[in-house]
Amino acid sequence: MPAEPLRVVLADDHPIFRSGLRAVVEGAGHRVLAEAASGDEVVLAVERLVRGGERPDVVLMDLRMPGTDGVDATRAIAARADPVPVLVLTTYDTDSAILRAIEAGATGYLLKDTPAPQLLQAMTSAASGRTTLAPVAAAALASSMRSPRPEALTPRELEVLRLVGSGLTNAQIGTRLAIAESTVKSHLLRVFAKLEVEDRTRAVTLALERGLL
Repeated sequence: MPAEPLRVVLADDHPIFRSGLRAVVEGAGHRVLAEAASGDEVVLAVERLVRGGERPDVVLMDLRMPGTDGVDATRAIAARADPVPVLVLTTYDTDSAILRAIEAGATGYLLKDTPAPQLLQAMTSAASGRTTLAPVAAAALASSMRSPRPEALTPRELEVLRLVGSGLTNAQIGTRLAIAESTVKSHLLRVFAKLEVEDRTRAVTLALERGLL
């Protein structure tokens, strides 16, 4: 039994995985205060617990869930006046997923194949404000720090790209935004250059992967 049992919230849309995770957490003497199957549910659960005077010590957060995903839920929880540490626990090991979660405010990032002892230690570290990263996450973060940050898309460029993702043609986008079709093309060319892509489909796909849209 730990000297100071942690108060934990579990967020994952797979009930069987949550059951196994609960068994690991409670088997180590910690308390599971709530479970959530979506990003919206976990944000509401944290707010309800804090209002009730039982602030969680750590949230174990999956990334892919229905509705609001784990990244947006992490961002909402991290933006609180008294943020609760979020430890991401997911199957996704792509650089884009890792960086989005870290930038959203996640305290740590682990994969679901992490052995139970390491997970429990990471929970304790996260509750204390210390970061724990799976090797793949640490490598992605280090690579990001070494590489120059890409130039950000402007609000207008994002607006044009969002309309491209909705299936509109350049002419239709120009009509919607009350700008010339040539201006739409200019915005898209700058988007392609900033994202280092060559076509509309890849631009939209990459923007979605990076959480820009």
